[in-house]
Amino acid sequence: MVPVRWRTAMEAALYGPGGFYVRPGGPGPAGHFRTSVHASSLYAGAVARLLRWVDAELGRPDALDLVDVGAGRGELLAGVLAALEPETAARVRPYAVERAAAPEGLEGLDPRIRWVAAPPERTTGLLFANEWLDNVPLDIAEDGHYVLVAPDGTESRGGPVEGEDLAWLERWWPGAGRAEIGRPRDEAWAAAVATLDRGLAVAVDYAHTRDTRPPFGTLTGFRAGREVPAVPDGGCDVTAHVALDACAGPGAALLTQREALTALGVSGGRPPLALASADPAAYVRALAGAGEAAELTARGGLGDFGWLVQPVGIPAWRPGG
Repeated sequence: MVPVRWRTAMEAALYGPGGFYVRPGGPGPAGHFRTSVHASSLYAGAVARLLRWVDAELGRPDALDLVDVGAGRGELLAGVLAALEPETAARVRPYAVERAAAPEGLEGLDPRIRWVAAPPERTTGLLFANEWLDNVPLDIAEDGHYVLVAPDGTESRGGPVEGEDLAWLERWWPGAGRAEIGRPRDEAWAAAVATLDRGLAVAVDYAHTRDTRPPFGTLTGFRAGREVPAVPDGGCDVTAHVALDACAGPGAALLTQREALTALGVSGGRPPLALASADPAAYVRALAGAGEAAELTARGGLGDFGWLVQPVGIPAWRPGG
């Protein structure tokens, strides 16, 4: 087949007929890679605390929207709803945003979750996108030219980068070498944020900033829990880290996951030893929770994920604020 630009190849491989994310059946994303959502229920508990903060800033409206963009199989939404007190949960309108159809017969999927293909318009509440932007297809450039790719992953040199893509590179990823043109992620994030009337939009992802762009890029694949070459044939996830600083809109803050989760009460501190003798079962539970918290906030691991936190019509959320 004729090689195409990476953005076209990723779109077909991930979301085209029989694509990695839309084919029916199978284990879903959790069967191929481990996210913070799957690592511990503490993550959903932290998002629930953030939702309570948004709720208070909004004056506790009759309907509180919770929009999970890139919802997988609804695991995060289910966890957040379970972590909320009944009065608050009763006011929440949960939306799972996925291009794949709702999973049939999925055990434990809360019947209140509304499955939609795009973020609903005119929402009020929290829009949360965990590891979504890294799967928004994008083009690859090398030494000022587009990189073309065949279905077997073989790359070749394309035409020169120009227009809006060139302007994006000059502003956000200057210099020679290999680069990932993040303009489609900027546009996707801006469109998602624009659906909020009031509230908070949060994107969490593998990320880098202008001063730390990787010289050889980050494009890779995942299948069955292992990192594999990025081959756009539909047989694996194809992903690249996100230039979150380029996505950030007015009033947005960039944090590490370690900073954000610590502020939301996720602590990897060891429980007091006195608890071991006073209540051994409670000590074991607390110790397990501390281990999970440590994984979520670990340097060199999940704790280094980027959080882009963008307010819409409410004060900015800041750790310690």
